[in-house]
Amino acid sequence: MNIRIRSGRVIDPAQDLDAVSDLWVEDGTVAGIGRKPRGFKAAREIDAQGLVVCPGLIEISAHLREPGAEHKATIASELAAAASGGFTAVCATPDTDPVVDTPAVVELIHQRARGVRGARVHCIGALTRELEGEILAEMQALKDIGCVAVSNANNPVRDTSVLKSALAYASTLNLTVVLQPADPWLSAKGVMHEGAQSTRLGLPGIPAAAELIGLTRDLMLIAATGVKAHFHTLSTGAAVPYITSARADGLAVTADVGLAHLCLTDSAVSNYSGAANVQPPLRSQRDRQQLVAALKRGDIDALSAHHQPQDADAKAAPFAAAAPGISGFDTFIPLLLDVVRRGRVPLSRALAACTQAPAAALGLQGGTLVKGERADICIFDPSHEWILNAATAFSCGLNTPFFGHTLRGRVTHTLVGGRVVYELER
Repeated sequence: MNIRIRSGRVIDPAQDLDAVSDLWVEDGTVAGIGRKPRGFKAAREIDAQGLVVCPGLIEISAHLREPGAEHKATIASELAAAASGGFTAVCATPDTDPVVDTPAVVELIHQRARGVRGARVHCIGALTRELEGEILAEMQALKDIGCVAVSNANNPVRDTSVLKSALAYASTLNLTVVLQPADPWLSAKGVMHEGAQSTRLGLPGIPAAAELIGLTRDLMLIAATGVKAHFHTLSTGAAVPYITSARADGLAVTADVGLAHLCLTDSAVSNYSGAANVQPPLRSQRDRQQLVAALKRGDIDALSAHHQPQDADAKAAPFAAAAPGISGFDTFIPLLLDVVRRGRVPLSRALAACTQAPAAALGLQGGTLVKGERADICIFDPSHEWILNAATAFSCGLNTPFFGHTLRGRVTHTLVGGRVVYELER
């Protein structure tokens, strides 16, 4: 279908473009921005006056729960939820049951995603078999079936020798490794950020040093193997100089931060709410401010929804026993706009962090509105106010500290390959 998106504020960081204009979609691709292409006949028009039109958002690492935990969420539900949040592509973590460590599991996920009216899915394969950190996964086979990266998800590879071999193997395949740095011994018993708040609440803490020690080890192994690596959900401000220093030394490293870590601090745990239990944990106000500043400077490349849907029972337990994770798709655009407003981050920079940057980090198609590119497009209303509740949420996971809150900013349309897969009912 040929579509004219009329009079929107078109922002494409990849082209350094920010202007009110028309955008033309033809045969699933971007036919142009501005002047009507010759011979173009629109089968549909979308009035985007007062709205922002940008490349479709790309989620760098999301937990879709299926296969194995369909009581929490399904591939169909979460890809639809992703589309309602403006995401056109989602990279799925390998910590399913069975683990994504064989081509058969990748094919299963692809099969279940076919026909879903939502975002497209890319699989991240396992770094080690069963994510146990002992035997390397068959990364060549995973790459051949279409995995865009490999990762051990939240399971630390304790044996440094095994990790070094895994990184070296991935390097020979030109596969990006997604790492979540943490010292397993310092973080094993903690449930929140170690600080005055954890002491007051009597909850075991995870010190910032746990992330920094893990990051230092990983960077040394990256330097030794030459692998391309992406650090997922950094949570401490002190980690940022390590990333910038590594880049200065020529290492191929990128990094993202979870959006919740830019909006919340450990004070969200004040009432022992399991909704604020997330790993890595919400950190201090100083960490939050430093991470926002790093995003603004470009020292942090990307933003992640860090989407982890949980069922109600998993979050109803006491804080220390509650399953970690925040459902992030439904709230992504309003929280992004909150960071823009409060942190004085330019909107184009914030959008680059969830479009252009994740595409570059994992070598994905998309993240831009360049003529001839696939028409993966997000349109949102930055001033639309709404209340997040069971009726307005699309994800099966209602585990978010923002449940019941009035939010500002909402996606109105999402196009995947030129097809409208989500449209806000008005």
